[in-house]
Amino acid sequence: MSKMYQVTLRAPVEIAGIGVHSGEPVSVTLHPADPHHGIVFLRTGLPNGIDRLIAARHLNVSATELCTVVGARESGCVATIEHLMAALAGMGVDNVLVEIDGAEMPILDGSAGPFVAAIESVGVVTQAAARRFVKVRRPVRVEKGASFVELLPAEKGLRLDVEIDFPHAAIGRQRRVCELTPSSFRREIAPARTFGFMRDVEALWKAGFALGASLENTVAVGEDGVVNPEGLRFADEFARHKLLDAVGDLALAGHPLVGAYRAFRGGHRLNFAVLEALFADRANYEIVELGGRREPAETAMPLPIAAFGAQTR
Repeated sequence: MSKMYQVTLRAPVEIAGIGVHSGEPVSVTLHPADPHHGIVFLRTGLPNGIDRLIAARHLNVSATELCTVVGARESGCVATIEHLMAALAGMGVDNVLVEIDGAEMPILDGSAGPFVAAIESVGVVTQAAARRFVKVRRPVRVEKGASFVELLPAEKGLRLDVEIDFPHAAIGRQRRVCELTPSSFRREIAPARTFGFMRDVEALWKAGFALGASLENTVAVGEDGVVNPEGLRFADEFARHKLLDAVGDLALAGHPLVGAYRAFRGGHRLNFAVLEALFADRANYEIVELGGRREPAETAMPLPIAAFGAQTR
């Protein structure tokens, strides 16, 4: 698969499961899409019967508490998109229409692995359109207390450096660094599962979160360590999953990033904030095609074309 050209799926593929926070069943179909379409959610099953298109872009993010949400709750949204977005970005897929009949993506096994498997089950095709990249030109950084996330310039590719620090013996301080490629993502990042603390479960339930969480889709951490009978998939699975989330959140830039991402005790909120900071000043970035051609500012990041006659957001 060439890095120079855009990529879509060879055929539609269906996925079904429950939402980790809602606990509700949901069905998803990933459809091939035309060049320059990007990743767009087609939200169906809305009370008013009007389907809604929601572009997977940082401008459409409406919530970042425990997961990333695009769209508006009142008119149609999709929550917990980060694992699918990570799979698409990590596997180098540019254009997909994500048809979903509920308000939250299925959690499946808590990782991006099942989404990668779905992509590989139908394969991908290269399209006759050059791939565009968001190239970081100046450092941008966001902070909250001791936590920070930053984007730095780089000549090629996307390098991710994630460090976490939890006051629990089962996790502690972990760091994972990765040069993002389809092979590194599939092997090192995609299998890492989401995690949570048993002590937080009751409070999360009262707040309407984690209603679909179980040992089948979440690494549960108790006072004495990991509760799951099978244990961890990697010794640093916690850091790897934070890296997975970062790949998914950064995909909301609309094009693959060329730069370096560094995070210490980061998360969805800071990932979203660093994209806001990047796009706040046109001098921070430029849109390029592999080989160096630059796009004019006014045409650099086109919005996807509406399909199915749905309303757009």
